[in-house]
Amino acid sequence: MYKIINKSVKRIDAYEKVTGKAKYGADLNLTHQLYAKTVYSKYPHAKILKIDTREVERLEGVVAVITAEDVPGNNIMFGKFPVLAKDEVKYIGDGVAAVAAESREIAEKAVKLIKVEYRELTGVFNIKEAIDENTGKVHSEIEDNLIEHSHHLLRSGDVEKGFKEADVILKRNYQTQFVDQAYIEPEAILAIPDPYKVGVEIHGSIQNPYSIRANIAAVLGLKINQVKVVQSTIGGSFGGKDESVMLMAARAAIIALKTKRPVKMVLTREESFLESCKRHPFLEEYKIGARKDGTILAVEDKIYVQGGAYNNKAMFVNWRASIHAAGPYAISNIKTDIYGVYTNTIYGGAYRGFSAPQIVFANESLIDELAEELNMSPQEIRLKNCLKPGDEMGTGQILLPGKIPAPLEKMVKDVCKKTDFESKRKKYIKERESSNPIKKGIGLSCTFRGAGLGGEGIDTASATVTIDIDGSILIQSGLVEMGQGMRTAHAQIVAEVLGVSLDKITFCNTDTSVTLDSGPTVASRGTLAGGNAMLIAARKLLEKLHKQAAIMLDCNIKNLVSENNLILNRYDKSRKLTFKEVVEECLKGQGLSLSAQGWYTPGPEKLSLETGRGNAYPTYSYGTSVVELSVDTQTGKINVEKIVAGYEIGRAINPQIVKGQFYGGILQGLGYALIEEVRNKDGYLETKNFDDFLVPSSFDMPEMEVTIYESDDPIGPFRAKSVGELGIELIAPAVANALYNATGKRIRELPLNLERVLLGKTLRK
Repeated sequence: MYKIINKSVKRIDAYEKVTGKAKYGADLNLTHQLYAKTVYSKYPHAKILKIDTREVERLEGVVAVITAEDVPGNNIMFGKFPVLAKDEVKYIGDGVAAVAAESREIAEKAVKLIKVEYRELTGVFNIKEAIDENTGKVHSEIEDNLIEHSHHLLRSGDVEKGFKEADVILKRNYQTQFVDQAYIEPEAILAIPDPYKVGVEIHGSIQNPYSIRANIAAVLGLKINQVKVVQSTIGGSFGGKDESVMLMAARAAIIALKTKRPVKMVLTREESFLESCKRHPFLEEYKIGARKDGTILAVEDKIYVQGGAYNNKAMFVNWRASIHAAGPYAISNIKTDIYGVYTNTIYGGAYRGFSAPQIVFANESLIDELAEELNMSPQEIRLKNCLKPGDEMGTGQILLPGKIPAPLEKMVKDVCKKTDFESKRKKYIKERESSNPIKKGIGLSCTFRGAGLGGEGIDTASATVTIDIDGSILIQSGLVEMGQGMRTAHAQIVAEVLGVSLDKITFCNTDTSVTLDSGPTVASRGTLAGGNAMLIAARKLLEKLHKQAAIMLDCNIKNLVSENNLILNRYDKSRKLTFKEVVEECLKGQGLSLSAQGWYTPGPEKLSLETGRGNAYPTYSYGTSVVELSVDTQTGKINVEKIVAGYEIGRAINPQIVKGQFYGGILQGLGYALIEEVRNKDGYLETKNFDDFLVPSSFDMPEMEVTIYESDDPIGPFRAKSVGELGIELIAPAVANALYNATGKRIRELPLNLERVLLGKTLRK
C-alpha cells in the first residue's frame, strides 16, 4: 500500500554520524573565542555574604568575571532558576559566578581563585522533611515547601462507597529515586554576539531551542527576535538538556555581549551531574479495594514528587501522573492527589517517560499484590480490569472503537502465551523452597500513555518543506532530532506524500530564525505533532505540483498520482512526467513558489481543575511486557534473562527505528530498576560520575522480543502515534513482580540493588 512509510529504510542522518562528520556542540569553534566556566556553591543552603573577584581579575588570560550584579535583565528564569545566585544558594549546583578566559586551562584555574563567603543555613533534603511542618523552608517567600501550581488531582465516582463495597482493601507505599539521563555527550554552548545588531546567536546541544530563546531574551533585556538559537547535532538528551543548557546559554550570552567575543562553555561530566536535572523521586501512598472476583472498585493515592531547589517541571509531571495514576484499568471510583515539593537538593526535570516510570512501578506492583491477596493470577486480574473499547477512563473520557482503540486485552494474552507465563509462574513458586540458591521468576506489567502534550499545553508544531530547481527537497521542523529518528520519520512522510525517493530529501537543524515556535521536543510528540505538520506542508506542495502537471498532461487533476519520482495519469500510465520536469515548470516556467509551511494544531484538550475530568489526550498508546529473570539469593544479584513486550503505536513509520526505540527504552528501564541512583547526603551530591552511577552495558542486554501492534487510530500522520517514551515504563514493575515470584519477597523501593534484594535494606530516608 505504501512506498516509503511503514518501511525500515536507512536513517537519513546515518552517514554523517557513523563517519564522524556530524558536528556536535563541543565540536564548534571560532577564532577569538573565550572559554567560560561556572563557580558553584560550596553548600546546599547558605547566605552569600561576599564574593571577592579581585585575585581572579589579576590572572593573566582572564577576560571577564560576572556575578548576579552583571545580569542586564531578569536574573530569575522560569522555574525560579537564577542565572547566578545573588543573596542565597539553595542547592549544591547553584552558580554564584562565571569567568571567561583565553583558554580552557586558564578558566579552570580562574574559578578556584574566586573567594565566596557564606553563612550556612539548615536545609530540607528529602520528601519527608519537605512535608514536615516543623522543618525549614527552601523558598522563604512561600508558606511551605509545596511547589506552586503543582497540586493536581483526579476525582471519579465515590471512593468511600467503593471501599465500603470492597471485599479486600490493601494499603501500600512505594518510593523511587533520582536518576540521571546518562547521555554520552555532556552539555555544550557557543554564544556569539551578533555583529550587525544588539543581539546574540546561540549554538549547542539544545533540546528546546524556543524556551532557550525566550528565557535568554528576558535575561539579556532584549526582544525575542534579537536572540537566535541554532541546534547542533545532539549526542543524546532524553529530556535532560533543558535547564542546565538554559543556564549555560544565559551565562555565556551575558559574557559574549559584555566582551563582544564568542564564548564557549562545555560541562565536564562532574559538572553535568551537578547542574543537570534528574528524574523526580516519588513517594507514593496507595489504597486499593476490590471484590473477591477481582473487580477493582476503588483506588486512592497520595503522591509526593521531589522537585529539588528549583523546578519548572513538577506541575507538568504531576498533571500527567494524575491522569495515569490508577493505571490502564476501568475503575469507577478514583481519588488522586499529587504534590510537588521543594528540597535543597539537585532538581527534578524531564527524563524519558516523564512521571510514568515512577507511577507504573507503583501501580503495577500494587496490582500484583492485589492479585496475590485474592489468590488470582496477575494475568487474570489484568484481563478482568484492563481498559477496553467503550470503557470510561477515570477522567470520563470514553475509549471509542475505531477512534481510540484499546487492544490491551489481546496484548496481555499474547505476551503471556508467548512466555508460557501461567505455568512458569506456578513452577517458580514451588521452586522457592528448593536448596538451589539460584531462583527463577517471571513478572507481568501493563501501561498506557497519553499521546503528545494533551492538556499540558496546545500541541502545535511547524514544518517547512521547500523544493529546489533540481528537484531536491529541504525539510525543516520546529522540533529537534536528538537521535530518536525524527528526521528519518519526517523525511519518509514527505517522500510518501510527494512520491519521491528519500535521497532527494535533506533535513536542516532547527534554527529559531527560520522555523516557527513548535514548543518543546518532549512527550513523544516528534512524529505525532511534528509529523502532522510535515504532512500538511507536503500536501500543500503536492496540490501545486498536481495542478501544474494536470495542465502539462492535459488531464483531470483527480486522475494524477505521484510515485517513483514521477507524476502520472493513473488510468494511462504512459502519460507521465518526471518530478523534476514539473518542478522546473513551476519554478522557471510559471514563477510559482514551491515552499510550504505546515502548522499542526490538534486543539486543546480540556480538563476541570476541580475534578481532573475531561479529555486529557487526543489518543493513547498501550504496552505490556513479561520479564524472566534469575536471582542469586546468596548475593542478591538479579540477572534479567528475557523480556517479551508488545506496544500499540498506531502505525510504525519506520519499524526498525521504532524497535530500536523500544530496545533502548527497555535497557534504560532495566538500569532504572536494578542499579541506577543519584545519591544525595544532606544535600551534597555523592554520585558525581559514571564510575559511581552505573548504567547497563551491552553485557546486561537480555534476550528481547518486541511486537509492534498497529491500529487504525486516525490522530497521527498516516495513523502513527507516540513511541519514544513507552518502552521504558514497563520494565521496573515487571522486574519487581518477577523478583517476588522468584523469592516471595516484595520490594517497594527502587533500585532493586544487592542490598535491598539480599537484606531488604532501605538506603533512602
